[in-house]
Amino acid sequence: MTVGTMHILDEEHQALRQTVEKFAREVVAPVIGDYYERGEFPYDIVREMGRMGLFGLPFPEEYGGMGGDYFALCLALEELARVDNSVAITLEAAVSLGAMPIYRFGTAEQKAEWLPRLTSGEMLGAFGLTEAGGGSDVPGGMRTTAVLDGDEWVINGTKSFITNSGTDITGVIGVAAITGRREGPNGPRPEISTILVPSGTPGFTVSKKYSKVGWSASDTRELSFSDCRVPAANLLGERGRGYAQFLQTLDEGRVAIAAVSVGLAQGCVDESLTYAAQRRAFGNAIGAYQAIQFKIADMETRAHTARLAYYHAASKMLAGEPFKREAAIAKLVSSNAAMDNARDATQIFGGYGFMNEYPVGRFYRDAKILEIGEGTSEVQRMVIARELGLPAL
Repeated sequence: MTVGTMHILDEEHQALRQTVEKFAREVVAPVIGDYYERGEFPYDIVREMGRMGLFGLPFPEEYGGMGGDYFALCLALEELARVDNSVAITLEAAVSLGAMPIYRFGTAEQKAEWLPRLTSGEMLGAFGLTEAGGGSDVPGGMRTTAVLDGDEWVINGTKSFITNSGTDITGVIGVAAITGRREGPNGPRPEISTILVPSGTPGFTVSKKYSKVGWSASDTRELSFSDCRVPAANLLGERGRGYAQFLQTLDEGRVAIAAVSVGLAQGCVDESLTYAAQRRAFGNAIGAYQAIQFKIADMETRAHTARLAYYHAASKMLAGEPFKREAAIAKLVSSNAAMDNARDATQIFGGYGFMNEYPVGRFYRDAKILEIGEGTSEVQRMVIARELGLPAL
């Protein structure tokens, strides 16, 4: 991939994109509406994604991965999201939030234990960060604690809105917790560390699924920890570096969420083009009317611009260059595009756009969370402003 005046997919990336596009159209699209209506997790689809190697795309072959890069994952996410966001976010969270922190920060033993199953899709991982009173203020809102008792961590607290945390194939949760206090320039500050908690550990309780506005075929739950004990060796990375690890993970995840958002935005264009050619009003296909043409032209412009933004962020990431600003821009632009395109597509479809049996109805329900999850639009603007050198309060 080169970024500048042109954005080109090399042969390998293009082949991957086409493979996932075909899978999304032929396997996911015909059945995902039923899963969505029932609020049921699509295990069959996830198993097939695992067989295709999608969960292992950005990981080395020594851990069962495909030996690809993060941009390959983004391409797969975009194509899946053109058809359905629940499936796309399941893959995104499993890779970016579940497996990637273990790959980035884990010990050799932790990688050997968890990555082969995570990269194959046999097992899903999750990341327990958000808490009910925290939201964007992670350090200030965190109440979950982990105390070292001999050779075990004792964890107490709750986590909210955790994706992939309660499926039948969820195997491990990375839990961010306060493990002490450290002196800072403005007084004591929480020392945050990440600890791996296997599913089924005594004291670890998974709630029933949330009733959500969108992403209805994905798994999102609240987690509770009551004197939950895990070995001291389950510490992920350096003690007290959990928040810094999270920030690095989030920068990468924002590029991935941008790809999901672009997929939804492009899916709205796809569906609107088909409908505008078929639906007739006042003696003509509605696509012949300038009002509809202009609306679809604006939708395509948003999707195209957002795609260039995440391509650029991904190219800087892969080159090892700083990309925090570009990731925030991509996430902000693409989530806005997804929301705007979902609204316009619903308008083009009229009453049918309000029906969940049509993809645009699901797109409309799914789009809003893209402006919230993995950093709100307000947080993205804060990040961009700081990267430009504007002062923080």
